[in-house]
Amino acid sequence: MLHVKMNDMVKILAGKDKGKTGKVLRVYPKRDRAIVQGVNFTKKHARRSRQDEQGGIIQREASLNLSNLAIVCKGCNRATRVGRDVLKDGSRVRYCKKCKEVLS
Repeated sequence: MLHVKMNDMVKILAGKDKGKTGKVLRVYPKRDRAIVQGVNFTKKHARRSRQDEQGGIIQREASLNLSNLAIVCKGCNRATRVGRDVLKDGSRVRYCKKCKEVLS
């Protein structure tokens, strides 16, 4: 079970965008990477593939390693580590290690 899921708000802990926050758009569990909205842009050179499509240099988000991401808790509004717990009904939940609030 990963500590980061889609639509989580995360803070970047290392790299050129250190300190920025953004929403997780996609997670790649086998590669331990995630794409965060508005962070870690790279330039891709694209050739025009159809007559109506334009080629050129496109900026897009590249993936980041999950070890460089920390979840931002909505309760305490700080980057935090994530704990896991099993409730009595058998469901698993993630919680903030600082304020003990359950993360969705």
